[in-house]
Amino acid sequence: MKTPRLPIAVQQAVMRSLREKLALANQKLDRDYPEPKLNWTQRGTSAGTAWLESYEIRLNPVLLLENQQAFIDEVVPHELAHLLVWKRFGRVAPHGKEWKWMMESVLGVPARRTHQFELDSVRKNTYPYRCSCQQHQLTVRRHNRVMRGEAVYRCVHCGHPLVAEK
Repeated sequence: MKTPRLPIAVQQAVMRSLREKLALANQKLDRDYPEPKLNWTQRGTSAGTAWLESYEIRLNPVLLLENQQAFIDEVVPHELAHLLVWKRFGRVAPHGKEWKWMMESVLGVPARRTHQFELDSVRKNTYPYRCSCQQHQLTVRRHNRVMRGEAVYRCVHCGHPLVAEK
């Protein structure tokens, strides 16, 4: 799928959210953290990623267009929190207590690790896996990691390992 062109109004709404959350964090933490670089190059099923060393947030334009308000309200602060935690605490667990604190106490956003967006439009080749409660679709990358014995993925609901369907 070709990367969509984001309307200026959508880009501005994302920037406004980013700047408001950053100003809130700077006020609450009595700091002057700089505005991170923002780009629209995230692909696949990830809504966004925070790149610590380059102090950059990459957002998925397809998922943004399909889920504008939820994306702005959840994904933008989620990724900003990763960068702020890195600036304040250094390298820590990605969704550990520092990140949860930054999300909830500083940014005022529920600390959810994953989004609930519909992914059909961004999902390419996937592989069916099962746990005890539902079917999952793993990306090619995750499937290959399982096949090489490098990873075991677990269901976030029941906690059981995901097993490839035959």
